[in-house]
Amino acid sequence: MSPMRRRVLADASRAGLALAGVGGLAGCLGGSSEVGVTCPPSVPTDDALRIGFVGDVMLGRSVDQRWRDDPDGPTAVWGSTLDRLRSLDGLVANLECCVSTRGDPRPGRTFHFRATPDWAVPALARAGVTCAGLANNHLLDFGPGALTDTPAHLADGGVAATGAGADRAAAFEPAVVEIGGLSVAVVAVTDQSPSYAAGRDGPGTAYAPLDPSHPLTRRRVGGALAAARDADPDLLVVTAHWGPNWVTEPTETRRSFARWLVDRGADVVHGHSAHVLQGVEVYRGRPIMYDTGNFVDDYAIKDGYRNDRSFLFELRVADGTLAALRLVPVENEYAQVVEAGPDAAAWLRATMRARSDPFDTPVERAGAGLRVPLSCEE
Repeated sequence: MSPMRRRVLADASRAGLALAGVGGLAGCLGGSSEVGVTCPPSVPTDDALRIGFVGDVMLGRSVDQRWRDDPDGPTAVWGSTLDRLRSLDGLVANLECCVSTRGDPRPGRTFHFRATPDWAVPALARAGVTCAGLANNHLLDFGPGALTDTPAHLADGGVAATGAGADRAAAFEPAVVEIGGLSVAVVAVTDQSPSYAAGRDGPGTAYAPLDPSHPLTRRRVGGALAAARDADPDLLVVTAHWGPNWVTEPTETRRSFARWLVDRGADVVHGHSAHVLQGVEVYRGRPIMYDTGNFVDDYAIKDGYRNDRSFLFELRVADGTLAALRLVPVENEYAQVVEAGPDAAAWLRATMRARSDPFDTPVERAGAGLRVPLSCEE
C-alpha cells in the first residue's frame, strides 16, 4: 500500500468516513457509487503536484515532414510551450498516429497518420509525456506491424502506452506509471473505428461502444477498470477517444458514460476526438474533460470552430486531494504548438466558460487562462 493511500485512509478514519477501497485518491474522493464520502477542500499551492493532459498529438504527415530531419525537431515541435511542459510532474496525451517506418496506407481511408520513430519518440520524451493513450482511429492506418511497433518504440524511449496492442487483452491492459511519487493507473478506450478493434488473437485498439448500458462496454471497460483498481493506484485516469468530430457539446451517452467511469473508480476522465474543445464537468469532485481538442497537428482550420486553439489542462494534487484544474491557453501554428496570444486566450476563456456553463462548473480567471476548483463534497 502506497504512502499516499495510507495517508488517505488515516485522514478518512479520523473523519469517521466509510471507504469504497477502489484506490488511493479514489478512496478519499468517493470512488464507489454505493458510498457517500466527503473530504475537506484543498487549496492548490505552488508545490502542488501537477499532471498535464492534452488532446490530439498528431506527429505524422506534415508534422513528420517538417521536423524529422531537423536536429532541433524533437524540441521545436513544442514551441514556446516546452518549458511549461517540462515543468509538469507528468503528462498524459492522446497520440493520434502510429510510430513506425513499416506498413502501407490502409485502403479505403482518407487520412493516414504515421510518425518516424527517430524524432517522434525523443519529441514525446523531451516534452515529458509519461503515458500516451493509443486507443483511437489512427493506430492501424499503416497496418498491424506499425501498430505493434508503436508501444515498443515508445517503451524504448521511456514513454508508457496503453489502449492498443497485439491482442484485446494487451489493448485493454492499464498502464501503471509513477508521477511525482504517486502511482497512476491509466486506461485508454475508444468508440471510434470498430474495424480497428483488437481481437482475441489479433492486434488493434481498446474498442467498445462506450455506452454504460451496452454489455460490451460493461464487460471490456469494466474489466479494464477492475484491473486498474487491482493495482491499488493513488490515481486512476481514463483517457477516452469518443464521439463525433466537430461537435461542441457531449451527447447524453458520453455524459452517462463519464459518470459511470467515476462511479467505478476513475479520478480523471480525459476526453478527445471532436477536434474542438468541449466543456469541463466536476462530478463527485473529479474533473471530466469532455474534449481537450487538438494540441499539435497539421489539420486544416475548419470555419467557425477554431480547432487550432486549445488548452494544456493541468491537474493539481495537494495534500492527498484533487485540488484544481488549471487551463493554460495554447495555439497550433501548423505543426508547432505555442502559448496563445492575447486574442486567442480571450476567445478560449470565453468559449470554455460558455461550454462548461451547462454543467454548473465554477470557472475562475487565472492569469491568461482559467482555473476550475475541485471539491469532493457529495
